[in-house]
Amino acid sequence: MLIRLVALNARFVHSAPALFYLRQQLAAHLPAARLESRQLTINDPYYETLLGLLEQEPAVLCFSVYVWNAAYTRRLLHDLGQVRPELPVVIGGPQAPHLELPRTAVGPRVTVVRGPVEGLGPEFYADLAAGRLQPVYWADPAAPFQMPYRPEDLAGELRNRHVYYESSRGCPFACSYCLSSARRGMVYRDLEAVLAELESLLAAGPATIRFVDRTFNAPPERALAIWRFLADRSGEIDPRPVFHFEIAPDLFTDEVLEFLATVPPGLFRFEIGLQSFNRASLAAVNRDPDLEKAQVAVRRLLAGGNIHLHLDLILGLPFETRASYLDSLNRVMALRPHQLQLGLLKVLPETPLAARRREFALCCCQEPPYPVLATRWLAQEELAELYCLGELIESYYNPRFFLATMDYLLRREPDPAVFFQDLAATCAELDFFGRARTQELLSGALAAHFRKRADGSLGLELLRFDWLACGHRRLPEHLQCAAGVGRDQLKEARDRLWHQLPNNLPPYFTATGRSVFFKRSVFAPFSAAAIEELGLGDGCRNGVVVFLPEQNSGLQARQATTVLS
Repeated sequence: MLIRLVALNARFVHSAPALFYLRQQLAAHLPAARLESRQLTINDPYYETLLGLLEQEPAVLCFSVYVWNAAYTRRLLHDLGQVRPELPVVIGGPQAPHLELPRTAVGPRVTVVRGPVEGLGPEFYADLAAGRLQPVYWADPAAPFQMPYRPEDLAGELRNRHVYYESSRGCPFACSYCLSSARRGMVYRDLEAVLAELESLLAAGPATIRFVDRTFNAPPERALAIWRFLADRSGEIDPRPVFHFEIAPDLFTDEVLEFLATVPPGLFRFEIGLQSFNRASLAAVNRDPDLEKAQVAVRRLLAGGNIHLHLDLILGLPFETRASYLDSLNRVMALRPHQLQLGLLKVLPETPLAARRREFALCCCQEPPYPVLATRWLAQEELAELYCLGELIESYYNPRFFLATMDYLLRREPDPAVFFQDLAATCAELDFFGRARTQELLSGALAAHFRKRADGSLGLELLRFDWLACGHRRLPEHLQCAAGVGRDQLKEARDRLWHQLPNNLPPYFTATGRSVFFKRSVFAPFSAAAIEELGLGDGCRNGVVVFLPEQNSGLQARQATTVLS
């Protein structure tokens, strides 16, 4: 009996822990069954995927369904039902009950599992083996669970993928837009068992381990124990893995923050869902964070310079107006996280928020992931404008392409949201939103915008610095013309320094390494004002910035630089 377990991930580097949990239970209850896992992506060729699922005539197909793969899965099940109407299909996951399959396609052969597979009773496995699966099975949401991975998974199927790990299930909060609010309660794994499992994971050398706990640092003492273990153990591993956590910043204690300041750079990545600074919006979705404490914690974490921080806002919450959302944008940018995610509200079925759609006049797409289109406080046109603004901000803020330019703007602009609104108008003139957002396109649009501003000359110099700091050895046309510095002037600066600098200039070169230094470095002249703005001088003299062959250390590494007057 071949049972094929199927995951359709959003990207290749993702993995589906649900498949491994299901395999674990099937192996325990049906030891004679032959189990095969297939981790595919929603970007794979459809027809080849369909044919591959039918290879070797499986007795049962099992799918993990969530909002990002629901449409692809539904299409597959429809066509599987046409060619193999007798083939039993089991679907589980948060989106499984809402897949709305046409009964004429696969009809009663589709079985929905509601809840975690560990909570299924023995009748499910007996029915599966006997070929008499029922339409729905309910699982106990509080069932205990353990890590589902085997050593061969980590060396094979999970190699070069993110490894997802749960130390707890559920969430201590009840945000009304989240599925956790519909299924209250927490299940915490035994701490010693968690540490033992993490030890076995680390021994396999994964590059990234993503903790999927809804709020990892609740309670903070438990999180601190796991973080201490990971920091101590990871010091013995080369290359060192990266650990990703979803955290609530207002739960941090001084003890935790003091410890986190000592963690090696790049070891931890924190995803923080601030969602809004509008208290009425937060109250409407049953969130009650201590915003002041959260901001203090974020600033302390950023000051350490060793933990990558990813902050989220949600567009389209109840009571969120255009003005309040722009205020939230300014406040989250003022915190200066390493990455921003400005996402749309998703009105997920079976959440308390979905039950209040009429009250809040929430208009949303009828297909997963159910993004909001309009609310009582935001007309469709306003929400669309704010969505495009968010996309623009993410395009400029999140990549390391514009670190110096963004630093300048966020320090100097009294209202960064207004700057990006003005930039959006320039981008619209250039058909920006209909083109691939390459670094050259982004830089060109920002250069065109700077030419309209009083500080345009300085802004263009900062753009030129950012371009070369990303490792480029030539300037694009829009920076050659706009900044007045082109390839000849870069060469001229290099040639001038070649003749002026001594044979030995520690720590950059000695007589034997002088030629290599000039060959591998890039030399560009900058004004005194730009050099001061970049923090490379006192603003009294012009100079040549040397972009060195090596990269600087830090979470957002770029080419190291020095200035020669």
